[in-house]
Amino acid sequence: MFTPETFPKVVSVDDHVVEPPNVWQDRLPARFREEGPRVVRTKIAEMTFVGGRFEYRAAEPGEDGTWCDWWYCEDLRWPQTRLSAAAGYPREEVTVSPITYDDMRPGCYDPVARLADMDRNWTEASLSFPTFPRFCGQTFLERRDKELADACVRAYNDWMFEEWCAGSGGRLIPLSIVQLWDAGLAAAEVRRNAARGGRAVAFTEIPPFLGLPSVHTDYWDPFFAACAETGTVVCMHIGSSSKMPSTSADAPAAVGSTLTYMNAAMSLVDYLMSGVLERFPALRLAYSEGQIGWIPYILERADVVWRENRAWGGVADRVTKPPSELFRQHVYGCFFDDAHGLASLEAIGEDNVTFETDYPHSDSTWPHTKKVAMEIMAGLDDDVIRKIVRTNAIRMLALDLEP
Repeated sequence: MFTPETFPKVVSVDDHVVEPPNVWQDRLPARFREEGPRVVRTKIAEMTFVGGRFEYRAAEPGEDGTWCDWWYCEDLRWPQTRLSAAAGYPREEVTVSPITYDDMRPGCYDPVARLADMDRNWTEASLSFPTFPRFCGQTFLERRDKELADACVRAYNDWMFEEWCAGSGGRLIPLSIVQLWDAGLAAAEVRRNAARGGRAVAFTEIPPFLGLPSVHTDYWDPFFAACAETGTVVCMHIGSSSKMPSTSADAPAAVGSTLTYMNAAMSLVDYLMSGVLERFPALRLAYSEGQIGWIPYILERADVVWRENRAWGGVADRVTKPPSELFRQHVYGCFFDDAHGLASLEAIGEDNVTFETDYPHSDSTWPHTKKVAMEIMAGLDDDVIRKIVRTNAIRMLALDLEP
C-alpha cells in the first residue's frame, strides 16, 4: 500500500496556462500586431456568470470600477477573471471578479514558477489548455481576418513549444491549437507540431455549437487522419464548444458547474455513433475535466441502442462494433475528485482513466492533490492507482517518463 512518501508522482492531463502579455506581440508579423492580441489594463464595472453566460462591462470614464488586465484583439475586449487564476486564493475569495497579472500567482503564466508549484503539489508533468484562445482556440475561429487568425494560431503554438515547454525537461507537455475554420489547415498544423514532438491537440467537443460541421460528416477527416497518423491525441475540454450546460437564463453558476459533464457525454455519444473511430482505428480521444462517473451509463445505453435499434437508428452501416468496445480502444476519461466514478471503475476500464490537478482554476486540488488522490483512491490496488495517476497518461501521450 502506498504511503505519502511512495505515492506515484502525478502526471496531470488537464491544467491551464494564462498566456503572458508578450505571446503574440513577440511573434506576429509586424502588420498584424496592432490588431493582434495585446494586453491593456483598464477598469471593469461589472462581471457576472449566470445561466451559463459570462458577461461583463467596462467602466465608463469617471465611473468606479476594478482594475483588470484585458486582452484586445480586433474589436474583441476580453477581461481576465480570477476563476482562471484562482491558485493561492482561499475558496471563499474565488469569485467571478476581474484580475490583473499583478494579482495572479506567477505559476499561472511563468513556466519556472509553474514547475515550482508542480513540485509543491507532487506533480511530475502537466498538460495545459489555453486561456485567452479559449479551450480549443475558438477565439481565433471568431476573428474576421482569417489571415490574422492563422498567424495567431501558429504564434501560440510556437510559444507553447519554444517558451512554455522548452526548458522544462519534458515536464511541461505541449498542447497545440488548430485552425478550426479549415480542416486542411488544421491537419497541416497537427503535422507541423508533431514534427517537433507534439502529441496532443485541443479540439471542440461539439463542433456544431461553434457553427461548424459535425463529426457525422466527413468534413473533419483530414484532421482526424493527421492525428491518427502522427499519434496526436484529440483533447476535448468541457466548454470547448463555447456553450456550458445550464437550465435557464437565470440559473446560478452552481447549476452549470454541476452539469459540466453533459457536453462531454453528448460528444462521446457522437463519436461512438459516427463511424469515425472505425474509419481511423489509430485515433484516440481524451475528455478533460468532464469527470468519469457518467461514463458507465452512457456505455450501457449506447450498447443497448446499438444492439437493439441500429437497424432504424442510422448506424448499422457505420458502427460495426459495440460502442463500449470502441470506447475502450480509443477514449480516455479524466477526473480530479470523482469518488463515484472510481467506484464504477470496472465498468469504465482502469486503462481508460487519467487524472488532473486543474491548476490554476477554481476546481483545482492544488496544492493538496496527493492528499485528495490518496483519500479517494483508498482501497484500490497499487497497480491501478499507478495507472490512474501517471501510467495511462504516459501511454496516452507517449511521454518519455518512467511509468
